[in-house]
Amino acid sequence: MPYLPEGDLIDTPENQAAIASLTALMQAQADGRLLEGRAVRCDVEHNLYVRLPCGEAIIPHCEGALGIAEGVTKDIVLITRVNKPVCFVVTGFRQTETGCQPVLSRRIAQQRCREEFLDHLQPGDIIPARITRLESFGAFCDIGCGLPALLPIADISVSRILHPADRLAVGMEILGVVSSLDNDRICLSLRELLGTWEENAARFHIGETVAGVVRSVEPYGIFVELAPNLAGLAEPHPGVRVGQQAAVYIKSVQPEKLKIKLALIDATDSDQPPAPPEYFITQGPLTHWRYSPEGCSRVIERHFARND
Repeated sequence: MPYLPEGDLIDTPENQAAIASLTALMQAQADGRLLEGRAVRCDVEHNLYVRLPCGEAIIPHCEGALGIAEGVTKDIVLITRVNKPVCFVVTGFRQTETGCQPVLSRRIAQQRCREEFLDHLQPGDIIPARITRLESFGAFCDIGCGLPALLPIADISVSRILHPADRLAVGMEILGVVSSLDNDRICLSLRELLGTWEENAARFHIGETVAGVVRSVEPYGIFVELAPNLAGLAEPHPGVRVGQQAAVYIKSVQPEKLKIKLALIDATDSDQPPAPPEYFITQGPLTHWRYSPEGCSRVIERHFARND
């Protein structure tokens, strides 16, 4: 079965049917099915409670995540799941004062995800992910059952940004290509999926006036992003600030130098949220990706060291 970011199963008809009743949950236990529900509270002992149509289920503290029992995962990962979907398998049922309560394990679901999916990943594989946290150095992603990967800021796009929030938002669904696997840490990259210089530049033509985003203001000029993997340089202009929306006139396109020369027409403030990525590549695996056109003196590329 595919292992998806936490929350992708919760509203599917198959999941809803499997959590609809105690009888359905018993069958799901017998089948070993991976299911999802919404965590509604975390008690003082850090047990998680999940609201299901047939009543409230419990995920005991040590079953809340991989590494909790060993002390390598902190309880904060349980607290922060409240009011969010959680994956689980049904491990049993217990009698309480209010009736029969399902007992669940998120840890087992994550262990299965790791053993059957993540442990088989290789550099160059393209997988779905959901952005869960943004930091100055990159974005953390859920790549299956709540298990994390890191998307470093330098790998978000070729066009430089000051913070991942310039490009991504928490909850955004993306595709990522596995760039490295070191000591159980999985790193993703996005920029290879957003097109080469030539692919992006082909969308723009000399003489056009187009929209962009100011990404850098330097003494010698203003870098304006035309697409996540393509920026051009306009001459200095007073009062322009990083993050402003810009209208620019395309003066020249120079593939051999990776340059697009622009003339700034206007720049205005904007609080528009980042748009979802537009992909040139959606399926892998990748073995080699080259951004630069052939014959260009500046080479930007990446090799993916696969075992197959």
